[in-house]
Amino acid sequence: MSVSDRKRELREEIWGLLEEKGVARFPRPAHGRIPNYEGSEAAARRILGTAEFRRADVVKVNPDYPQLEVRKGVLRSGKVLIMPSPRLRAGFLILDPERIPHGVLGKAATIKDSFKFGKRTGLDGLPSVDIIVCGSVAVTKTGFRVGKGGGYSELEYAVLRELNLVDEETPIMTTVHDLQIVEDAPTEEHDFTVDFIATPTRLLAAEGPRLRPSGVMWEELTERRLEDMPILKKLREKSSSSK
Repeated sequence: MSVSDRKRELREEIWGLLEEKGVARFPRPAHGRIPNYEGSEAAARRILGTAEFRRADVVKVNPDYPQLEVRKGVLRSGKVLIMPSPRLRAGFLILDPERIPHGVLGKAATIKDSFKFGKRTGLDGLPSVDIIVCGSVAVTKTGFRVGKGGGYSELEYAVLRELNLVDEETPIMTTVHDLQIVEDAPTEEHDFTVDFIATPTRLLAAEGPRLRPSGVMWEELTERRLEDMPILKKLREKSSSSK
């Protein structure tokens, strides 16, 4: 069985398990997405309570629903939120709480209103990122994770790495339900590991090696995908012109 097939099988297993145990939450069904779950708010609070978060000025968080409370916490803590647009089609959004009315910080952290209150940016204007929080479908205690299948978190990291806005030491965290922690997860060259895993009941420091791609693996991207994500196309042009 190929790595991609093993990942697909694991995703289906976890999506089905969350539904079977009755912990999957809106949006439903859990299948095909970074799944939301009962207790996602408690998992978010564990991230917000870490020393790494307290020291951070700029935090990148994925736009999926189960990480909404993390995004709200970033803004309410006075930190700058970097939020990738869905499927990276519109690049990244910068949400600066100093430029957002305090009463709507929670709304600004949603996918819909982030475009209203955030500043859309491509390759230029992004600040260095102090922490990354990503969503996962499954994760091991050693830090290996499987996403929903599009490779977007990996591409977002790779873009930031190409721009020297993150490095090997930038902490990566994920929030999941306890049922999403698995014994083993397949991995590929473009994957990264997480350093911390927050669930509704605990915060785990990953026990395994830290793996980070050094940049975008262009050979894995089709022209169709580059057309769908203009920021990647521009980055390739920029990289080519600098050589």
